[in-house]
Amino acid sequence: MLNAETYVTKEKGIGGTIRNRYEDFYVEEIPIENLLPTGEGPNVWIWIEKLGRTTLDVLMDISRDLHISRKRMGFAGMKDKKAITKQWICISNMDSEEQFEEVKALDGEIYNTKFLKIVRGQKKLRMGQLEGNKFKILIKDINTDYSSYQEAANIANNIFKKLEVSGVPNYFGWQRFGKPRTNTHLVGKALVANDLAEAVRLYIGNPYEEEPEEVKLARKAYDDGDVEKSLDLMPTGMRYERIMLKELLKEKNKLKKSSTRINSSNNCINSYNNINSNNESINSNYNEDNNSTNNDISSHNRDINSNSIDFSLNDSDFNYLNDKSYKKAIFALPKPLQRMFVHAYQSYLFNEAVSKRVAMGINKYIEGDIVIDNEEHLIHNESPEKLQEMIFKFEADPTSPLYGTKVPFAEGKVGEMEKNILIEENLKKEDFECPKTPKLGSHGLRRKMRFKIWDASAKATEDGVLTEFSIDKGSYATAVLREIMKNDVV
Repeated sequence: MLNAETYVTKEKGIGGTIRNRYEDFYVEEIPIENLLPTGEGPNVWIWIEKLGRTTLDVLMDISRDLHISRKRMGFAGMKDKKAITKQWICISNMDSEEQFEEVKALDGEIYNTKFLKIVRGQKKLRMGQLEGNKFKILIKDINTDYSSYQEAANIANNIFKKLEVSGVPNYFGWQRFGKPRTNTHLVGKALVANDLAEAVRLYIGNPYEEEPEEVKLARKAYDDGDVEKSLDLMPTGMRYERIMLKELLKEKNKLKKSSTRINSSNNCINSYNNINSNNESINSNYNEDNNSTNNDISSHNRDINSNSIDFSLNDSDFNYLNDKSYKKAIFALPKPLQRMFVHAYQSYLFNEAVSKRVAMGINKYIEGDIVIDNEEHLIHNESPEKLQEMIFKFEADPTSPLYGTKVPFAEGKVGEMEKNILIEENLKKEDFECPKTPKLGSHGLRRKMRFKIWDASAKATEDGVLTEFSIDKGSYATAVLREIMKNDVV
């Protein structure tokens, strides 16, 4: 896992690989019972099963086919792409029976997606409204040091028992950052640094060696300053890159047209000056008009210069783009993806803080810790002994910072460690305001540095070791598998 160094368990891992097939990785959402749809109400809930698709892709396909805004669609959490997953989604304000029938008619029409239930409900579904997730994950290619899959399964069960007592480090998995194109957090870092051009370049350009050749060519075209060529070459499956490129192309054409008008005005004025240079009377009248025209043009040029447009002689499209252009491209993306960039950078720093805090003792209270209960409320005025007891019983957890403008630091040696991470990144908390994109800024929060695992087991199969377990919402199954396998789990 990116920026995660510490393990809780000492056993040698069983090695292996996961996701050899999408069917080897199964995720099922554990809903909050009192939120489930009752059969009546203005909203339509769909219990979906998807294969090899992101949650956001499915929602965008449904909104497209229903001709509605994606903003009317809610879900409790993003589920893995490279997996079979089940989860609830909700479409708000679908009052009529005709609309309900339109939703039912989509069953079987959305790529690699099944509608297992379609039910009316009074409530809407919002991000975070779930209890957790249950997993069934097959580990293949087990380390050959083990004589049998059963021996490996025994080791996995021993590790599970220890994790059920201690908890699991609450690392963010590779899904948060992207793999093999691990750049989401780098885009976020650029946004925190207020470098919008670099943020867009990192997302659209910046080809990775592991990518398909046609994608690399499209990204290189962008890096070379040819937005239109990049759009032409970018495969249709690269939906979000294409959304941004279309916005940038529209901006480039608009600003280039504007610059052409300015140059044309200047040329006309110069010609007029030459023709009438010897005519004192006309020249006198002209100068009065010319000063006014020049003032208008100078003002226009000042407006353009204030937006940092460089109309130089080379042909790079970047000469016709500015911070406003890049901002429009970023905000053309779906809102969950917009927010993901800075969140990913926060997650990158969080992983480092967790790694260092876990090394001090994952289920141990350290003087100065900020501790939260299971409702994520800060715990005040409890003795160290009481806090230790609550942590041992999973009634409370120590936290680490998702850095932001208002996140509090722990005290003592834990707090010093947290502050040093920011210093090493040459950051201050205020930087997370993201002044050029304030909607993407973050106050930050304290997030528990471990999570609970239950109903955990491992058994040998013909193909490897099948693991089953349930974990809290917002936590990553790969953080569990990392302890079992002791390798880089993707």
